[in-house]
Amino acid sequence: MYAEDDLLPLSGLQHLLYCPRQWALIHVEQAWAENRLTAEGRLLHERADSGERETRHGVRVARAIALQSLRLGLSGKADVVEFHPGEGGGAPVPVPVEYKRGRPKAHRADEVQLCAQALCLEEMLGACVPLGFLFYGEPRRRTEVAFDEPLRALTEQSAARMHALHRAGRTPPPEYEKAKCGACSLIELCQPKALDHAGRKRAGGPSAQAYLARALAPHLEDAGANGEEPAP
Repeated sequence: MYAEDDLLPLSGLQHLLYCPRQWALIHVEQAWAENRLTAEGRLLHERADSGERETRHGVRVARAIALQSLRLGLSGKADVVEFHPGEGGGAPVPVPVEYKRGRPKAHRADEVQLCAQALCLEEMLGACVPLGFLFYGEPRRRTEVAFDEPLRALTEQSAARMHALHRAGRTPPPEYEKAKCGACSLIELCQPKALDHAGRKRAGGPSAQAYLARALAPHLEDAGANGEEPAP
């Protein structure tokens, strides 16, 4: 169990699974920049964050719901939580709904963020939350997400990893991926391509030691030609 002072932003899970370096720049170094994609996402959330409540077809809709889990060490906010009638007149079933710009992703970052909301609701309400929905802005329709055991395990592992990285307080080195980095609003702050090419060690790429050897070679050759001993 975590103390309330040690809770980390639930939204950080989405950043972490997208790119650990992006997560550290935002949540360790407190860096932020906005681009068209983040602005569109912010606008999409505006109504969800209004705090309005309503009831539609027997489903109670609550917006901007504060969440926390002392077990996972997370706090945050759900865009929308729908309370569906329980079977046989039982207690209402909470169903989180998260709004995202664009289309469904190939990775599971959005699903993990939604599942973390469900785990918070289960802890706070003592209820079972079997599923939720991701609403994407381009197709403008919901994608159902079942909170099965593999997704729950991935979410719990991601929360633990986020806390471990936060305790370490270090920003991971970049790994340049054209599509992913090109869509990131922090690309100018991160400089992934430049730092990667400057010798960050990657699989199949040049190591820092090789880069330094190449960079220092002309100076060592000049020193040798002048009869000087290279500096230790």
